[in-house]
Amino acid sequence: MDSILIISDSHGLRTELSMIAKRHHFSGMIHCGDSELPEDAPELDGFLKVAGNCDMDSRYPDEQLQLIGNWKFLITHGHLNQVKSSLLPLTYRSEEVGADVICFGHTHIAGAEEIDGKLYINPGSIHLPKGKYGKTYAIATFQGDAGIDVSFHSLNGERVQALTYHYKVK
Repeated sequence: MDSILIISDSHGLRTELSMIAKRHHFSGMIHCGDSELPEDAPELDGFLKVAGNCDMDSRYPDEQLQLIGNWKFLITHGHLNQVKSSLLPLTYRSEEVGADVICFGHTHIAGAEEIDGKLYINPGSIHLPKGKYGKTYAIATFQGDAGIDVSFHSLNGERVQALTYHYKVK
């Protein structure tokens, strides 16, 4: 089974990024912005990455559209889509680009949900979390034709059971 690490809002943390990336075996890694590191920082090697509102390096793209397995991923930070107010602008953008899975950050609140047949994943923040689950990152595990399992983990790697989500293909 292929798994993708999804992380966001690390706000300058270096050691923690490296530690998480080495902790599990991933077929891919995504950083949804606000790393506050240079685009070519060694801690971000191997990550698909985008600009957040706190990233000053102009080499970051605002968004990325990537085919991962059979899934079309839209990767963005979310600040340009007003995700703190509503997911509607992000939903419109996902429709425009034909995305199946939308990964975003900015709110610092971990969660996954299905909206109109699309999977939305916000890994939370490993530095400045909001909500009751603390510092989190997400792992999306592809289950073939059955869907995608999304698990959330604390900074020390423990699974946050209350946030586990299964996206079932319809």
